[in-house]
Amino acid sequence: MPLIGREGRVTGKIGPGLVGEVMIPIRGGVEAFYAHPVDPRDEIPVGTIIVVVEYHPPRTVYVANALG
Repeated sequence: MPLIGREGRVTGKIGPGLVGEVMIPIRGGVEAFYAHPVDPRDEIPVGTIIVVVEYHPPRTVYVANALG
């Protein structure tokens, strides 16, 4: 299940000192993952479309804003 490069949506704010949450389409459904920003200074609000940059099994991803 390659996650790197997949897009998803933020459901729990991501930011410095926070563990956020994102929903990512997987296997015909949607699954939740813990999320951290790739740049530790970034804040990514709820509702933002993100792209997965790193995946750490079982449920942690590092993400960036898909729109830049």
